[in-house]
Amino acid sequence: MKATKNKLSAAQLAELVSTLKTRFEKNMNRHKALEWSAVEARICSKGNDEKQWSLSEMERTGGEPDVVEMDKKTGEYIFYDCAAESPSGRRSFCYDAEALASRKENKPKDSAIHAAGSMGIEILAEEQYRELQQLGKFDTKTSSWISTPDYIRKLGGAIFADHRYGTIFIYHNGAESYYAGRGFRGMLRV
Repeated sequence: MKATKNKLSAAQLAELVSTLKTRFEKNMNRHKALEWSAVEARICSKGNDEKQWSLSEMERTGGEPDVVEMDKKTGEYIFYDCAAESPSGRRSFCYDAEALASRKENKPKDSAIHAAGSMGIEILAEEQYRELQQLGKFDTKTSSWISTPDYIRKLGGAIFADHRYGTIFIYHNGAESYYAGRGFRGMLRV
């Protein structure tokens, strides 16, 4: 599903909505109090071209986005990447542009922060990652960069998380590091 200028065609949107609906119905434990018809109406609302495109990018890169809650103040639906493992199309990235620039050899193809921004999504923060883990077991074989506090980043580090031994682990690494088994998970408000 390739879009031009961050806008999906009617056929691409219909395919995306069908995929999201199927996932929604298969995973009701993630959104027990929500109705698909209201979510679909919000996704398909006029003026949501960018959000539709971002959801499509989440799907295209292996994130398997799904609704995890509704913000009662704004009415926005919150989507997280709910793929069992870190999204396959977003692995082998260092943390951010500064980390990418610091690598003199063997540079990764991109940074997690830049890729997320290009997709119009945000990387999950630690609290959001922990919320996601309440909905299932994620990253049992991979790990995901998570939003790193400035004080850690200023010292050259970045943090990532995974789920092993029945426990959520938050680790640190140099921001310039990258691994085939580490990607990033995002969130989007629609």
